[in-house]
Amino acid sequence: QDFGPGPARREPRHPESPGKTGEKIRACAMARLTALCVWMLPLVIQVSAEEVKSSNIKFHEGLAREDKWKSNGHMGITLWMTGLSGSGKSTISVALERALVEAQAKTYFVYRLDGDNLRFGLNRDLGFSPQDRKENVRRVAEVSRLFAEAGAIVIAGLISPYAADRDYAREVHKNASLPFMEVFVDAPLAAVEGRDPKGLYKKAREGKIKGFTGIDAPYEKPEHAEVHVRTDKLSVVQCVNEILRKLDEFGLHLQQSFRPLQESSGECAAVEKA
Repeated sequence: QDFGPGPARREPRHPESPGKTGEKIRACAMARLTALCVWMLPLVIQVSAEEVKSSNIKFHEGLAREDKWKSNGHMGITLWMTGLSGSGKSTISVALERALVEAQAKTYFVYRLDGDNLRFGLNRDLGFSPQDRKENVRRVAEVSRLFAEAGAIVIAGLISPYAADRDYAREVHKNASLPFMEVFVDAPLAAVEGRDPKGLYKKAREGKIKGFTGIDAPYEKPEHAEVHVRTDKLSVVQCVNEILRKLDEFGLHLQQSFRPLQESSGECAAVEKA
């Protein structure tokens, strides 16, 4: 089935049936497994994609991805959310995560990789030089591939300003025969600078931050993104629904399709939330 209209607000819950209870237990187990996987990932990964320094190693096969996907009812895929700081990547990513986990007829296996969050752990040894940004994208691309292989809908939100780095992330998935969608979360510089949720644009203009994307460092806009949302013109819900629509068109589901969110009078525009 397709994703039908979903509630804009949470409705009062009815006593849960054993089936729904089992679904919640399954979702909880998936969340714990996901957290364990992230905890086990190496915190320092210095090897470039073209080099494998270890010798005498062998890749070990396990359960086929198709079997893992069948247990989820959907394929794994990576949604690569790219855009300027303040464009709304995190806001839309969180709303999309909630739409998939809470607003559907069934719970989806979703994991969100937030660029800032990853710099507290996996990428805590990286800065914002072009080389560090390249390594940042490489690591996140490889982690996204692993989760997509396991059947997760991965929402990876990074500025990732360089087209070559984003192409690399796409190539990692293509080489593994895994679905990949680039989502361009777009807003004019004037709009994101006006929002400035972290106060970074102000610091960059004052010269307190050097190499800031959009000010004194480039952002190379995607030319062929599968999804393009303008957060200065669309609400958060409209942006999420556009992504859900593209996922439905892609054919992610093995059994059903996504249920869109409904716009509500109290919904704030992305320009207010980002």
